[in-house]
Amino acid sequence: EVQFEESGGGLVQTGGSLRLSCTVSGFSGDDYAIGWFRQAPGKEREGVSCINSFDDHIEYADSLKGRFTISTDKAKNTAYLQMNSLQPEDTAVYFCAADFEVVGCRLIRHWFNHWGQGTQVTVSS
Repeated sequence: EVQFEESGGGLVQTGGSLRLSCTVSGFSGDDYAIGWFRQAPGKEREGVSCINSFDDHIEYADSLKGRFTISTDKAKNTAYLQMNSLQPEDTAVYFCAADFEVVGCRLIRHWFNHWGQGTQVTVSS
């Protein structure tokens, strides 16, 4: 069974930074794709960024390029999302998603078959 350990969420002031971590375990094989999605109250879940440990493919939502950076530590099966210059509109539950032995990644919900529980990010004005 695939398991997720998400951390790094919390409360931060406008302009601040947070780093989210997502560690996956319980999968077979060596490679994974991890994506971050977020869902604000009353809004649809949207893709933020994703990364593939096999081919190093990375995608970002266009609106977040330059502020958010995704990376991965293959030895730890962990992906990180560094979020800088946070704004109140970044407030949301951030979900980690994963899939395995795939090529690339896509910021589409149904592309990922495994989901974490989410971590709350709140940016105060």
